[in-house]
Amino acid sequence: MLIEVILHSSFFIRPSLMNLDSLIRPNIRAMKPYASARDEFQGTAQVMLDANENSLGSVGPQAFNRYPDPLQRAVKAEVAKLKHVRPEQIFLGNGSDEAIDLLLRLTCVPGQDSIAILPPTYGMYEVAANLNDVAIERIPLTGDFQLSAEVINKVLASDAKVVFLCSPNNPTGNLLHQDAIEQILRGFRGIVVVDEAYVDFADAPSWTTRLDEFANLVVLQTFSKAWGMAGLRLGMAFASAELIGYLNKIKPPYNISEATQQHAFAGLRDAARFEQMRQELLTGRAWLQQQLPAVGIVEEVFPSDANFLLVRFRPDATAVYEYLLGKGIVVRNRTTQPGCAGCLRLTVGTPAENEQLLEALQQFA
Repeated sequence: MLIEVILHSSFFIRPSLMNLDSLIRPNIRAMKPYASARDEFQGTAQVMLDANENSLGSVGPQAFNRYPDPLQRAVKAEVAKLKHVRPEQIFLGNGSDEAIDLLLRLTCVPGQDSIAILPPTYGMYEVAANLNDVAIERIPLTGDFQLSAEVINKVLASDAKVVFLCSPNNPTGNLLHQDAIEQILRGFRGIVVVDEAYVDFADAPSWTTRLDEFANLVVLQTFSKAWGMAGLRLGMAFASAELIGYLNKIKPPYNISEATQQHAFAGLRDAARFEQMRQELLTGRAWLQQQLPAVGIVEEVFPSDANFLLVRFRPDATAVYEYLLGKGIVVRNRTTQPGCAGCLRLTVGTPAENEQLLEALQQFA
């Protein structure tokens, strides 16, 4: 039924016919990027006197006196093998937030263009838009946090330069329907960003497997969740080599530190530990999903494809939130988000933390 609606829309286009250059701000197409010392010289040399570094070394126990690889080639090579993409399809940023900000700078003329978001959703899309003086078009998800035919048609009718689809969605935890996302990819006239920060916890293929089909697709992922590297601040964007080239053109020259690159490279080589942690968190999520409905103050536990649960409490979620704070347990109060009245977002913790949370909720009840 959804496909029938879209096929009759005047906005249906073939992704292969999309001119990506037309979505890029003219001044950025014309600009000459900054060339750092490490852009002009790659490799090693016995005497390096080109970048005004401290030739004597570094204070502290480790040597960080040399600038890092501006294009993070070693890390990207490992990511490419893991994700089954090409290195030139990868952008690495200071968290996914850097990629979000750069995508707006790349496509949206301040004071003129807009983005589309589908609340409730991740708050940084709106922050980045406000920072860049870009208008925001809000197209709410359905009551069950999905993309209906009506929502899809509103997206396709939008003149926004970028639409953000968070899947699994934050703060709701659910995957958006794959066929609905595909319809938006085929019909939207701008960039479609699928934010997959929590995809490692979902039983679904990543949209990185479809990069070669859609010139307007950008997939965001992160090392902060399943990889357990939130302190490194390292995010990934996957897209066509052409679009990644534009992001590299406008990013700061050394946006990823040498320390971050070293730790990320080591983490990518520890796939066994990654899988062990992922499975433990999935087990914890299933345990909470089973236990929470029996707590008297819990009204609804929403389905989750992430490492957290959105839970509706009665009669007063804020009172529950403050009670938990008093017990030394911090959760996220989402009661003010569209469609999330009475809801708290509970991250899956260690087995001991999950039991402590459940015990506190039972005591409140």
